[in-house]
Amino acid sequence: MKRTIIFFLSIVVSMAVWAAPGQSAARRSFAVSDSSPASRYAEIQRSLASGWNTWDTRSVLTHVYLPYAFAVDLTLEDNNGKRCSRFRVGDRGNDAPRMTPMAHSYDGSYTRMGVSWHDMNLIVESAAEDSVNIILVYPRSASNGRVVVTPKSLWGRGNNIVMGESNSFELSPKDKSLVIPTTVKGNIIERRGREIHASAEKLIVVCCGCDMSADEALHFVQNKGKTFADANRQKWGERYDCYNGMQTILGWNNIYDPSIREVITPVSRIWSSEWFASTDFGGFTLFCWDTYFAAMMFGIDNKNLAYANATAITKAITETGFVPNCYYSNGFKSRDRSQPPVGSLAVWTLYNRWHDRWFVEYLYPELLRWNTWWTENRDNGGLLSLGSTPYEKVTYFRSEYDQNTAYASSLESGLDNSPMHDGVPFNTETHMKEQWDVGMTSLFVADCRYLAKLARILGKNKDARMLEARAAKYGNNLQRLWDEETGIFLNRNTQTGEFNRRMSPTCFYPMLAGVATEEQARRMVETHLLNPEEFWGEYVIPSVPRCDPSFGDNDYWRGRIWAPLNLLVYLGLKNYSFPDVERQFLDKSKQLFLQSWLSDGYIFENYNATTGRGDDTVRSDKFYHWGALLAYLLLMDD
Repeated sequence: MKRTIIFFLSIVVSMAVWAAPGQSAARRSFAVSDSSPASRYAEIQRSLASGWNTWDTRSVLTHVYLPYAFAVDLTLEDNNGKRCSRFRVGDRGNDAPRMTPMAHSYDGSYTRMGVSWHDMNLIVESAAEDSVNIILVYPRSASNGRVVVTPKSLWGRGNNIVMGESNSFELSPKDKSLVIPTTVKGNIIERRGREIHASAEKLIVVCCGCDMSADEALHFVQNKGKTFADANRQKWGERYDCYNGMQTILGWNNIYDPSIREVITPVSRIWSSEWFASTDFGGFTLFCWDTYFAAMMFGIDNKNLAYANATAITKAITETGFVPNCYYSNGFKSRDRSQPPVGSLAVWTLYNRWHDRWFVEYLYPELLRWNTWWTENRDNGGLLSLGSTPYEKVTYFRSEYDQNTAYASSLESGLDNSPMHDGVPFNTETHMKEQWDVGMTSLFVADCRYLAKLARILGKNKDARMLEARAAKYGNNLQRLWDEETGIFLNRNTQTGEFNRRMSPTCFYPMLAGVATEEQARRMVETHLLNPEEFWGEYVIPSVPRCDPSFGDNDYWRGRIWAPLNLLVYLGLKNYSFPDVERQFLDKSKQLFLQSWLSDGYIFENYNATTGRGDDTVRSDKFYHWGALLAYLLLMDD
């Protein structure tokens, strides 16, 4: 009886600790030490979705306070009365503002962005602490026009907005449990309804949750910015620029989506708000391997955002058991096809960084189901082929009409228009290309091996043995794709057995899978990777050899450089002994990354393999987060 009473009291104390306001992170960890993985993840999302940040995918100049979702929105108006209200980095619209991202902490405690539009050339800088947020807007050079400050309640939350004097208002939820008084200081021109108009010629200060003088606000923000930059410089030293670029793009692309009530990091705001947006909510776009790579980048130093992104895409698994190529806020998932299986690589990487067994336990069932799906749906005589499996429409979105086709199956590779797919027959009965795929089979072998490691962490030794046997089977079969004449692994026709000599960096993936022999690896690196007529050069690594007829197309996966290919080839190199090549590979990746980041603040979806430019084609988003994998290579290696 005494033991029962003590046990009961311990539960009551734990509940009190959990419920207490202002509790420390250590006490919260104690309170949830016995909670389920799902509960732990829910707590991560609750902690992420709080405070001031640039949460709204529709505009980087909308500062939102979560969980209530009231906001301070900034827009611009020129001297002719024309208004600009949508601000997205890399927007190519005819009259779109030019945005220059400079800094963004993950938690929104500090942000800095350059904005140029018509006769205005401004810096927008902010610093937040608890419910306080100070936003500064000031000219970089002579600027005409107006900055319009508007309080808003987003996403149908129904918050209170009470306008005060000409330059003030209050923000609060319906129950007024928190009231944030806000004042706008500067050269105030007028107020129109809820809009406060201030001259863009002078410093504008928006004080949320406090009342500071202009000098005090300037000092507050500048001190936050200096502290933020100094800490990162001290930690990363000569690699600071790489880290700052990676953190900045992840910070600016981080959003909250009210339709799924989660903090996530889509590839870019343009992909999210341009193609799949809703007027009320904004929208999001998650791609499979892109999101896993984002999780790995966050894994450098932000566990919660790393877990959030790895979980968001893994839990998007389809009804038939695979993580889809894409998942949109309108409910669409590519239910016909998957994408490169790098989920276990990401989760294994995060486990090695943070050692949270519960996180592995939370995602393992879906990862195992996905791994088995490949064997049941893409096995084509012991090796994998790309496919697109027909299904009954769910959302009737336009993309659901493109299934069981050659192009849809090409999308499964992640290398959409690669010349490796040119002229390859597609079998509508098997729903697969008539080609064994080196890249996908290699990544599947790697997936089996990483997943086996995760299984052993969970004590699932039977699963681990099964996965190891699966890796051995497909790994041995991969040798059927070695072309002794060419000295590299190649895709091969399933009907004729003929090699497809259109190469790409995926031909090096057997090194990532650990399948290539030492001699095969040496030959591939010396004959092909380091060959300036194929993959080597000032900038690496092009998506096709420089001697391939499609290289000159410079169109998407036909000749351009893609950071995820650099990552996967580099990880393969590290499985063997090529220290000099690894060093050069890192140096070239760094050079490519910093060229655009330091000059323009852009991090591109893909790059020109000859000039290193990213903005020479419209088919390269200017602020696409996986471009920062070029920097991640150095940070990961560190």
